[in-house]
Amino acid sequence: MNSLYFTEEHELFRKSLQDFLQKEVVPHIEKWEKTGTIERFIWEKFGEMGFFGINYPEAYGGLNLDLFYTVVFLEELQKIKSSGFAAAMWAHAYLAMTHLNAEGDERIKQEYLAPSILGQKIGALCVTEPFGGSDVAGMRTTAVKQGDKFVINGSKTFITNGVYADYYVVAAKTNPELGNKGISIFLVDTKTKGISATKLDKLGWRASDTAEIAFDNVEIPLENLMGEEGKGFPYIMQHFAFERLIMAINAHARAEYAIDYTIEYMSQREAFGTKINSFQALRHTMVEHATEVEHCKLFNYAATARLDKGEYVVKEATMAKLKSTKVADLAIYDCLQMLGGYGYMEEYPLARLLRDSRLGPIGGGTSEILKEILSKMIIDKQNYQPAVKK
Repeated sequence: MNSLYFTEEHELFRKSLQDFLQKEVVPHIEKWEKTGTIERFIWEKFGEMGFFGINYPEAYGGLNLDLFYTVVFLEELQKIKSSGFAAAMWAHAYLAMTHLNAEGDERIKQEYLAPSILGQKIGALCVTEPFGGSDVAGMRTTAVKQGDKFVINGSKTFITNGVYADYYVVAAKTNPELGNKGISIFLVDTKTKGISATKLDKLGWRASDTAEIAFDNVEIPLENLMGEEGKGFPYIMQHFAFERLIMAINAHARAEYAIDYTIEYMSQREAFGTKINSFQALRHTMVEHATEVEHCKLFNYAATARLDKGEYVVKEATMAKLKSTKVADLAIYDCLQMLGGYGYMEEYPLARLLRDSRLGPIGGGTSEILKEILSKMIIDKQNYQPAVKK
């Protein structure tokens, strides 16, 4: 236990979560990986246990706990052989629901946030577009005000939970001529006419559903605008820091799981009459990766502690994701190598881990984009401030 950040209560929560995952989730993982469909019952079980409400207000059924409970939640989800399942859970809890809590009005919180905490409604955040990628400001989806409604047209892609969600949090341009100052955020119920979602076939994250979504004259009431009109870009940018930190934590956790699994395997596997954990080249490779992962983990914890205090950690979160996802990829690559031919077999966890991990340097802002953001901060001395004061 890292007593600097985790209390006995955090560790009791970790044990409870581990037991829950082993009993309720692990027996279904292989089926969900094959079908790409996570059955609805598990969302409600997560809700019943309070896992979706960890850091949300008690007024809506949340637990209002500190961010290190979220760290525990994220870390343990990476250790059950399905980053796709993990992604579906945290994309709901920390992408879609974050916007409901921060920008939604009381009606939206009662009708969507509260049921989301209970696992009765599933959410998806819709920002990325087919022609935009990491260029959020370049989005083409529009929301035009017509009388008592907005009419949305456009498309989104790579949307986690996009096929089976009950609602979308959609970014669209209300004033296209204003560029990033003309973007707004909307709550869109997926039962609304004019929405179509196409499931995408992915290299990894197979258990999660990922969609390309089309909006064809989708009409929503004016009150489904979340926050202020034209403030969508600042809202998205502000929450990106949390998303990047989440992905950094995911990365160090899956790398740690891969290393632990591999070291255990090496302690049992023999070659040339001796356990392979006694070969210096292999031993040194593993300790180098373990050292890198530990550095990332401690940096990620420090950034989380600052975020939990209300500090704006966009620089640290960007660094965390950039470094941790790279370290995880390299560690898992070598861990697979340690298993030899068995590492290439689907019955061993490293094959799936390698595929799943590769999304890390792409999703939530590519490593190339993150480097440019950091270049502006470190080289150009640009000082980013919270776009929206809490």
